[in-house]
Amino acid sequence: MDFQAVLDDVSRNWVLYASMPLVAALIGYVTKLVAIRMMFEPIEFVGFRPPYFGWQGIVPRNAARMASIACDTMTSKLLSPRDVFGRLDPARVAREIETPLLAMVEEITHEVATRYQPGLWEMMPELLRNIVLKRIRGDAPKVVRQIMQDIQTDLDRVFDLKGMVVRNLMRDKRLLNRIFREVGATEFRFIANSGIYFGFIIGCVQAVTWALTHSVWVMPLFGGLTGWLTDWLALKMVFRPKEPTRYLWVFEWQGLFLKRRREVAARYGKLIADEIITPQAVLEEVLHGPLSDRLFAMVQKQVQKSVDEQSGMAKPLVAFAVGGARYVEMKKVVAQKMMERLPETLKHVEDYAAGAMDVRNTLVSKMQELTPDEFENLLRPAFQQDEWILIAVGAALGFLVGELQVQVMLKFGGL
Repeated sequence: MDFQAVLDDVSRNWVLYASMPLVAALIGYVTKLVAIRMMFEPIEFVGFRPPYFGWQGIVPRNAARMASIACDTMTSKLLSPRDVFGRLDPARVAREIETPLLAMVEEITHEVATRYQPGLWEMMPELLRNIVLKRIRGDAPKVVRQIMQDIQTDLDRVFDLKGMVVRNLMRDKRLLNRIFREVGATEFRFIANSGIYFGFIIGCVQAVTWALTHSVWVMPLFGGLTGWLTDWLALKMVFRPKEPTRYLWVFEWQGLFLKRRREVAARYGKLIADEIITPQAVLEEVLHGPLSDRLFAMVQKQVQKSVDEQSGMAKPLVAFAVGGARYVEMKKVVAQKMMERLPETLKHVEDYAAGAMDVRNTLVSKMQELTPDEFENLLRPAFQQDEWILIAVGAALGFLVGELQVQVMLKFGGL
C-alpha cells in the first residue's frame, strides 16, 4: 500500500474527507428524528391495503396493546379501584351535593306523583305536600350515603378502573401519544442527539476506510451501518444498564429512563391525574360504564326501600290509589329518574373528589417503589413494538445517503 499516495489523495480532497464525519453525523441525527416521528405519526393509517402499503405510527397502530400494557402496570402496581373511589367519604359526598340533590328530589317527586295519580298532588293541601317533601328531603342524603357505602363495599361490581383507562386511551390516540412523548421527552432528545456523536465517530472510521480502499461500497455500507448502529445503540442506552455501571474504568452509565425515576414519576403522575383518572372520568365510568346496570340495581334497591319507608302506614292507601302493580312501577321510575339526573348532580362533588382521591401523589409515591423492570414498562412498550422496523428504516436511509456521497465523490474526482 502506497501511504504517500493516500496522503496525497487526502491532501487534494481534504474537503470531501472532512465532510464524511459531518455527513455521517447528519445521517445519525436525521435517521433518529425519522424513527421517533414514525413511532407516533401519522395517527391514522396513510396508504392503501393496510397494513402493508403505507404507514401508521407504531403507538397509535398498537393503541390497544400499548394502553393495556401501560394500564397493567398502573392498576396492578400503582393504583387500585379502592385507591380511587374508595377514598370518597359517603357523608361528605352527600353534603357536597345536598342542594342540587334536594332540588332534584323535589322535581322527581312532583313529576312521578303527577304521572301516576294526575291531580292528586295538586289537590293535596299545601301543608301536607310540605310534610311529604320534608320527609323526602330528610331521607335523600341518607339514601346517597347508603348507595355510596354499597358501592364501596362491592366496588369491583360497579367500577372497572383498567377498562376505563384502556377505553379512554384507545378512544383518544393523541392522548396516548402525549403520555409516551411527554414522559419520555428527555429520552427522545437523547436518542436524536446521540445520532450526531455516534455518527461522527463512525464517519471518522469511514473516512479512513475510504482513503485506504476507494471502494464504491464504503459510503453506502457505512451509511447503512451508521443508521442501524446508532439507532440500536441509542435505544439500548435509554434502558440499559438498569443499575449504574462503570465502563473502561472511565465513565459510568445507567439507562437514562431509569436514572430519571423521580422526574418521570412526577410527570407521569400529573399526566394521569389531569388527563385520565379524573373525578369526571371516574364518575362517568361508574354512571355510564359497562357495569352501570349494577349501579342502577343498587340505586333501585335503596330508592325503593326509601319510598316504602316514607309511605309508612299510608303505603296500603298509596298502593290502592295508584294500583299495586303501578306502585311497584312507580318506585322503579323514581330510581330511573335519579340515575338520569345523577351525572349533573354529581358535578358538584368533583372538586372534593379530586382532593380526596389524590391520584397524582399516590402515583408518584408508589412509582418510587417499582422495580427497574416494572418501571421500564411505563415507556418500553413504545419502543419494543416493531422496533426492528425503525432500525431498518434508519439503515436504509443511511445506505441511500451513502450512495449519494459516492456520486458526489465521482463528480468531484474523489475516486
